Amino acid sequence: MTITKVYTEPPICEKEILRYAGCKNSAQESLQFSVGDENLENLYRECCKEILPRLSYKVCYIELPLDISENTCDFGCIKVQSKDLVKNLQGCNRAIVFAATIGVEMDRLIAKYSRISPAKALLFQAIGTERIEALCDAFCEDVGCLHPRFSPGYGDAPLEIQRDILRILDASKRIGLSLNDSLLMAPSKSVTAFVGIGSRIERNEKIKCAACDKTDCAYRGV
Repeated sequence: MTITKVYTEPPICEKEILRYAGCKNSAQESLQFSVGDENLENLYRECCKEILPRLSYKVCYIELPLDISENTCDFGCIKVQSKDLVKNLQGCNRAIVFAATIGVEMDRLIAKYSRISPAKALLFQAIGTERIEALCDAFCEDVGCLHPRFSPGYGDAPLEIQRDILRILDASKRIGLSLNDSLLMAPSKSVTAFVGIGSRIERNEKIKCAACDKTDCAYRGV
């Protein structure tokens, strides 16, 4: 049975927003950065004031049986061929499949400010990424002892699996999440993922990044 949950606003991590905005050494620095001739801190406060009241935090999910054989994860209603997903879910006999979104308002503001203030558009992108990651973390913490989440497109997991995930969750009806022909989600600040049910494993950015083969990613945790 698919379950839908609505969350209150998760705590904001300004250091993560700076990292997603491309600010170097953001873990050690404050918000006293500049983007062009504009002060980043003032822009950041303005962006938060404009967008945070408009965001919604929604997740729909289902718990499924899991059978692993060689390079395939069989969830009953879908099968995924992926060595990396098998590695992530090793030792689990059940898994949660979920979709999460913070809504369409972020996309509207990014599109608006891309034309009139690229600096603000960059910050909205960073805030949106931090917000959807925070929602996913809050959900995983809420549902209990889980392995690190693993999304389509990670490693060798095919992005096309998103079609099956949205279908079995009825995500369009439940949380307003859809997929276009290019496999891009709308709203864009959304996530689909598998999470193995098993012993608790610490979830942090270094673990998530260590599980990914893309070592040249600009957002990789250090």
